[in-house]
Amino acid sequence: MDDAPSEDSAGAGTQAPPALRVVGVTRRFGPLVANDAISFEVARGEILALLGENGAGKTTLMNIVFGHYVADEGHVEVAGRRLAGGDPRAALEAGVGMVHQHFTLAENLSVLDNVMLGTERLWRPRSDRRGARARLAEIARDAGLEVDPGALVGQLGVGERQRVEIVKALYRRPRVLILDEPTAVLTPQEAEGLFATLRRLVADGLSIVLISHKLGEVLAAADRVVVLRQGKVALSCAAAGASREDLAAAMVGHAVAQPRLSPARPGPVALCLHRIDARSDDGRVALHQVDLELRHREILGIAGVSGNGQSLLADIACGMAKPRAGLVSLDGEVRAPGSPHRFLEAGLGRIPEDRHAAGVVGDMTVAENAIVERLSDPRFSRMGFLRKAAIRMHAELLVADFDIRGAGPATRTRLLSGGNIQKLILGRVLSEHPTIIVANQPTRGLDIGAVAYVQGRLAAARALGAAILLVSEDLDELLALCDRIAVMYRGRLSAPLPAASLDARKLGLMMAGGAPEGTHAA
Repeated sequence: MDDAPSEDSAGAGTQAPPALRVVGVTRRFGPLVANDAISFEVARGEILALLGENGAGKTTLMNIVFGHYVADEGHVEVAGRRLAGGDPRAALEAGVGMVHQHFTLAENLSVLDNVMLGTERLWRPRSDRRGARARLAEIARDAGLEVDPGALVGQLGVGERQRVEIVKALYRRPRVLILDEPTAVLTPQEAEGLFATLRRLVADGLSIVLISHKLGEVLAAADRVVVLRQGKVALSCAAAGASREDLAAAMVGHAVAQPRLSPARPGPVALCLHRIDARSDDGRVALHQVDLELRHREILGIAGVSGNGQSLLADIACGMAKPRAGLVSLDGEVRAPGSPHRFLEAGLGRIPEDRHAAGVVGDMTVAENAIVERLSDPRFSRMGFLRKAAIRMHAELLVADFDIRGAGPATRTRLLSGGNIQKLILGRVLSEHPTIIVANQPTRGLDIGAVAYVQGRLAAARALGAAILLVSEDLDELLALCDRIAVMYRGRLSAPLPAASLDARKLGLMMAGGAPEGTHAA
């Protein structure tokens, strides 16, 4: 620690130090400069939005603030006191809380145990679980974020885990709270409830650093905006008066064109799910009598809060999971679920929900991941031997055609940013010209440039006749891309409605179990 003045030591007439000050922070990873002399401040009771493309340096910078990384140059101050680098406990004790985009929960513990973890002294004679449960319930209620204290985290969906992360951070009564994509899988009503809670906390002196790709959300919630591009501060301005177009251009260095669907007449039924019943891994009934028809030259969107069955629905639609009852047909032919290679051979392409766990093998090369679903294809193997030259050439074409930055055929895939991993998966799927595409959260966690790119490629595939099942928790994405939208709620699928007849508020109400006027659940 250094001799910087504390908040309490500021004399009369002396301006109190900012809640958070980042001073000339530089961080290098070999030849890559992730953060380049970054400086900014967050005042007490202020929301600062931190924006940037995937790979712009946002997460690295916040990991320095939180003590996971040590800066090569520069330092971080909280309430006027310099933080020791590389010490998360020092950051926590100084009042810095962080909700990570990639969760840091213990899957074998309950929600309550995760929230309490590290908040009590080891020599405390008895854990105050009753008091902790009451406080957890109070925070969850005030924030409008439903959590079950007794639930095992390993059995929760992605959205449910994110709610636990947010409640866990608020439980520690932070002075500075870093939120990395906090509303990525929340309904509009849940997001509104969360920000209403945050505004109350901000009025009481909490300072927030908000990392989000939802520019409308940023402009509505933030007081100021800092944009990073290629590791440097590209823009710092007040949120009032800024526009989405200005922020998007600052993030990527040029104007971003949003994809638009051209009118198209739907073709014959491509994918049919008939009276599907299924159970989740923990044995709960997850899908109830689900019927679905997807046609060629259309994008059918599936909305829903994570944990309501839409991920299992997507897995069944592409042959990855078996239902207890019901039939799956591709272009009129019944297929045996649980045989994904048969679905691929029938012309189906799969974009999985978790690009890291189910989309690629991180330690394999770009070339290997590019053909991992086509190992028996005679283009890439012959008599059990891989055709390495053909595989390398295929990977080079994908890298060029799908703008996979920082990649070559021999690049380890784990070294790519999330957006470029998603482009690799998209290229692997679309290069095969599938007639049916099951896309599960294809733009989750991507920056606005990568989002526009992925959405544009999906829209182009639809124009060429593909049938696309788009599972997404981004309601703006569904409304912009889809011809029709259905909603999953507690394992039941609503009747699909024309996207033009819906808006985010109506969808959000349906996702919470309601049925706005003019809509109904099947």
